[in-house]
Amino acid sequence: MQLTPEQEQLGKDNFRDAVGITRRKFLVGAAAAGSTLGAAYFGYGALTGGPIKVGFIGTGDEGSVLLTQHPPEYMDIVAIADLRAKNRVRALQGDGDEIRWGLNRKLGAQRAQQVKLFRDHKELLNAHKDIEAVVIAVPLCQHAQVAIDCLKAGKHVLTEKLMAHNVTQCKQMIRTAKEEKKLLAVGHQRHYNVLYDNANALIQNGMLGDLKFIRAQWHRNNSFPGSDSWRPGGYTAESFANKFKQDIAGLTDFAKEKGYSNLDEFLQKEFGYPSMDRLVNWRLYNNTGGGLMAELGSHQLDAASIFLDKVQPIACMGYGGKNFYGVKGIGSKDQQSDDRDIDDHVYMTFEFPGKNFAEDKNDVCIVTYSSISTNRSEPYGETVFGSRGTLIMKQELEAILFKEATANSKGGIDQRLYAIDGSDGKPVLAASASAGPTKAAASADVGKVSRGYTEEMEHFAFCIRNFGKNPEEAPLRCPGKQGMKDAIMALTSNLAMKHKKRIVFKDEWFDPDSDAVPETDKEIIG
Repeated sequence: MQLTPEQEQLGKDNFRDAVGITRRKFLVGAAAAGSTLGAAYFGYGALTGGPIKVGFIGTGDEGSVLLTQHPPEYMDIVAIADLRAKNRVRALQGDGDEIRWGLNRKLGAQRAQQVKLFRDHKELLNAHKDIEAVVIAVPLCQHAQVAIDCLKAGKHVLTEKLMAHNVTQCKQMIRTAKEEKKLLAVGHQRHYNVLYDNANALIQNGMLGDLKFIRAQWHRNNSFPGSDSWRPGGYTAESFANKFKQDIAGLTDFAKEKGYSNLDEFLQKEFGYPSMDRLVNWRLYNNTGGGLMAELGSHQLDAASIFLDKVQPIACMGYGGKNFYGVKGIGSKDQQSDDRDIDDHVYMTFEFPGKNFAEDKNDVCIVTYSSISTNRSEPYGETVFGSRGTLIMKQELEAILFKEATANSKGGIDQRLYAIDGSDGKPVLAASASAGPTKAAASADVGKVSRGYTEEMEHFAFCIRNFGKNPEEAPLRCPGKQGMKDAIMALTSNLAMKHKKRIVFKDEWFDPDSDAVPETDKEIIG
């Protein structure tokens, strides 16, 4: 939805006003709390006995974000591991921006130099048997193996999304965590995003009315030469070898230590990467990554799931294709010769049950998702279309709210609103003649919004300290079972597009104790 700056500001004021009215007591309590904002919102507190000793495994793009956002009061990073020498250096030095600081800036150079560097998780685990937990941000095809190794070594695990490369692996991870009596959390950070928590409170209070449609997207434009961040080494063997010379040299030495004369053979047998190219460009291939639905779509599916009270989806169908990369006459010559096998355009439709679905099968909410590679006019976010209002979540940082017009009350993208108690005692939206936001809007402004990474790590550490001996009682907001649900939605999307079928989700897929999974279901694969 294209809005003017004035309309966006009005929508943001509307959202804050609605939150300030409907959650007044909660916000006052949060403001009065002596702990961090995340702790006040999500019900955890400071640690007793010092921070949790943690190892970080995987320090690439996402791992470096987590290092920047990690909370030193809750986590003491004692070691990091990454196969690539360049990423180990990056973990310390950062990218020189506000997204990936590096530990030298985060902790101070003296403290950062005390963090031990390792080539893989096995070296880290052998050298640091005293660590209590690990944070995993390796490429998707290695999530399960690294997590299971760490769980069996007695460590609590927070693993990045997507939870695993297939649903069978998700179930193996959950079962191993249960057997080892360790916490397993999955890094879908929207569960710890204050903005999303407030937005969900408005939805659950009924302020938006009945939900029948949610539209989500993550649009990018990679059509300009050199603009694809998922292929950082470029297209030629020469440019790849030059950019990753340090990584190749280090891994070649590592391979020789392990008795391998061939680097690709070493990477395949020891870590599941068919080649050095697949280690670096893992997102572009189905045997190492999960494509757009895993890397991007899982965020939006998770958000839709939160707004729909985390219900299990009914069915999905869609289209996915290589419509840009590898297409004759489209894009540059390098792009036309691109050998990736993931889809570069995906369009999915999901059916979710409404609150009365058990009594009336017509009570369905539709969620659509698109991810494209040739236009970014709507970068990423979700729009919730309710019968009484529209809520726009923009890039995890802004929430915009508009009221639906009625015969007796104005609405739309140019109308300021406020919240009042309806006839049933629940808050409803009403039009306002005011030219500016109310005091309630000011009280609901929490300033610069955290995306939730810090809060998820704080809560993970808090749960270890307070529920480590009874992990089944830990109140994680995205535990293994929820992470598996998000993975099932994303991975089943890929199957629906591949086989060009409408797929009905089965209850047994969501049961960790059942061996049934979509990737081996004969009704899907034939």
